[in-house]
Amino acid sequence: MDADQLNSHLMELELDDDGRIKRTGNVTTATTHIITVVIGAGVLALSWAMAQLGWILGIASLFIFSFISVFTYGLMADCYRFPDPITGKRNYTYMQAVKVYLGGNMHVVCGSILYAKLAGITVGYTITSSISLAAVEKIVCVHRKGDGVDCSSSLNPYMIGFGILQMFLSQIPNFHELTWLSTIAAITSFGYVFIAIALCLSRIISGKWAPTSITGINVGPELSLEDKVMRMCSSMGNIALACTYATVIYDIMDTLKSHPPENRQMKRVNVIGVSAMTMIFLLCSCLGYAAFGDHTPGNIFVAFYEPYWLVALGDIFVVIHVVGAYQVLGQPFFRFIEMSASTIWPKSSFINKEYPISLGNATIDLNLFRLTWRTIFVIFATTLAMAMPFFNQFLSLLGAVGFGPLVVIFPIQMHIAQNRIRKLSLKWYLLQSLNCIFLLVSVAATVASVHEISQNLHKYKIFAYKQ
Repeated sequence: MDADQLNSHLMELELDDDGRIKRTGNVTTATTHIITVVIGAGVLALSWAMAQLGWILGIASLFIFSFISVFTYGLMADCYRFPDPITGKRNYTYMQAVKVYLGGNMHVVCGSILYAKLAGITVGYTITSSISLAAVEKIVCVHRKGDGVDCSSSLNPYMIGFGILQMFLSQIPNFHELTWLSTIAAITSFGYVFIAIALCLSRIISGKWAPTSITGINVGPELSLEDKVMRMCSSMGNIALACTYATVIYDIMDTLKSHPPENRQMKRVNVIGVSAMTMIFLLCSCLGYAAFGDHTPGNIFVAFYEPYWLVALGDIFVVIHVVGAYQVLGQPFFRFIEMSASTIWPKSSFINKEYPISLGNATIDLNLFRLTWRTIFVIFATTLAMAMPFFNQFLSLLGAVGFGPLVVIFPIQMHIAQNRIRKLSLKWYLLQSLNCIFLLVSVAATVASVHEISQNLHKYKIFAYKQ
């Protein structure tokens, strides 16, 4: 073997079949990615969801959503390559997979839902951060002045401060330059979840638990039957959001080594990841409901004041997490808009030209379109959050919009296309029935979430919500 052949052979060893650097990820690393993604702020609303559904339906819902997630994420794993799940061409993104299996029209529908959800999550994170920061102020106030003092405060200053920070962070073209912040965000997400579990458990052990019911909060003078049904549907949205990682599944698969086949590895990852996720969700939801019963709040941290330093630490962890998560989930949306604008107006210097600016030893590339539109978007998201800062209702809306289409319908339709399942066959009917069921669940949860937000907008003065 001569030198050229040796170099060529070494190059082949270092590259995958698509010409990219050889991937080295495995089941362990991929499982870590999934757990990191799903352990987020949505977990803090699961206790409230359990209080609305009760022990039987609440626990059953968690298991049902987990089982359907394992099933459909397995179908998505088979669609990572096209047309063959082992030897076909890779799909690097969810939208790319939908396009090759289902065509351009479904590709547009998928993109609309996907990016609308990513944009909505930035509003949800703004609400989450402000609630946590206001909670820290309230915890310190109650600790110093006692329970009888009014320690409520407006969320607006915290939202404005959070928005200003995100305006600066959003100007970074590629978030990989802030990998350290993303890593800290992942670590702190585990921190506040386990603090919440510990606080609920300590309350139960100390005997301060509250009465609970197998059917959740009972209908009565304070809760009409209509509101009970709406809250139950909204709770499904909260659970759906907590179980969703469809938007990043192909990003995770694209880190896996080729042998054994990626789809087989990913199916193992889904089972392990969803199992761990379900255990954590059960701990959070069940312990929170057992601790506070009918009075379980939308954000479980809001119910605690002591030990004040630990509760405050948990809320600070939440804020740190959402600072990084805002950019992790917002940057794909930013890039999509900017790439679309560049495609439509390829000769526009306003959209495409970069202006290098020196700041000491560092050089920053300034793009006028990026500066303008990202700033406007952050201001819009912050204003929307200030207008309706309703934590669990907004999270429920995000979960309702995304779960049915992204986790169930698109994966099943891709599976039908990939395997050429005959129309009107028994398997086709069963799969389409599953689609219909979860489409109805998504619609019901969406309607309920909008209803809850609407009720709160009538109950509270707009832009003047206090906690």
